Amino acid sequence: MGRMGVLRLLCAIGFLAVLASNVWSISRWSESRGVYDDICYLRQAHLFERFGLRGIDTNVTFDDDHYLKNGLKAIGYAEWHDVKRAPCHPFIPAVDKYVLQYPPGTGFVLSLFPTGFQAIPLYVLANATIFAFALLALFRAREPASLALAAVFGFAALYLMINPSKASYSVAPTMMVCAAAGFLTAKLFAVRRQRRLLIIALVGLLIGLSVNFRLPNLFLAAGYCLCFAGAFLLARSKETFLHGLAFGVSFLIGIVPTLIANAINAGSPFSTTYGSVDVVPPELNAGVLLSYLVDVQFTLLAISVGWTAWLWWSDRGRARGVALLVAANLAVNLIFFMTHPIFTPYYIIPIDMLSLWTLLFATLDLPADKSAFPQPASA
Repeated sequence: MGRMGVLRLLCAIGFLAVLASNVWSISRWSESRGVYDDICYLRQAHLFERFGLRGIDTNVTFDDDHYLKNGLKAIGYAEWHDVKRAPCHPFIPAVDKYVLQYPPGTGFVLSLFPTGFQAIPLYVLANATIFAFALLALFRAREPASLALAAVFGFAALYLMINPSKASYSVAPTMMVCAAAGFLTAKLFAVRRQRRLLIIALVGLLIGLSVNFRLPNLFLAAGYCLCFAGAFLLARSKETFLHGLAFGVSFLIGIVPTLIANAINAGSPFSTTYGSVDVVPPELNAGVLLSYLVDVQFTLLAISVGWTAWLWWSDRGRARGVALLVAANLAVNLIFFMTHPIFTPYYIIPIDMLSLWTLLFATLDLPADKSAFPQPASA
């Protein structure tokens, strides 16, 4: 085993140690953290467990077994006895009912695990998935510098699976999708034309599926839409048209569960179940901006921006395509979240991680003579 092999093995062992530490921490978590969002996601899971796919209807009147009431009472919610005052259950006039505001994906994933033991296995699965992609990056590195990059990134990605990922159950499945979509997005610019259409469709499907976990993940598709539309307007070719069509159709297929949920719970596939505070017009808020500036999310965002600029500079071919797509995605998401009236410690984590995974694999795929990493002298 050569030096690179030894270094890879040591890094892999380090990843495994972090994974084991994460799993140990997760195993001691409680599903009764006193967080409103947790109870609401678990209620969606409970509805799927009771009614199967009909559980996509989140009408609060279905709480005839008092699951929601009992959950709110357990955390000391003052108005637990009145489900019409339940958190994250806005009233929707179009259908004359109180419904859960979140899309159905997170609750559905939680429902795949046993009642009372749902969050822990979800996070263990998410951590194992990130571990797998970190290993994949590690074994794609071809020189010590890129190996060091993959190692640092892998340790950071695993750390983020505890904090801030634990802040919302929706982040765990989103992180898995971002890693897979980032890998495929980088691959999109490195494969032959014959395979490109399939990869575009897979990326579109993954981004679409992510919307079922968090509705704001809809904006993760923005950069792809802009780039595919721009490519078609510039080339006006059948190939660029098919690329955009493949992404759009697969993306729509991915968000079908949310469209169905909206139709049932809000009266229309394109109506939102979110309350008024989440649908106010965009407006710059100094408090929100300051909160992001001092948060780890901004650090990740700054790294993404700098890395994107470096990738644009490093190569005149496919790397510039990756950089352009990531830059467009970052710009749209940045505008949305910086003008949104609410701050949370995980709102821009999805776009951060989708961008960073894409940039990582794109950098590892650069030709050796354009990688900008120091190369060993030839013998």
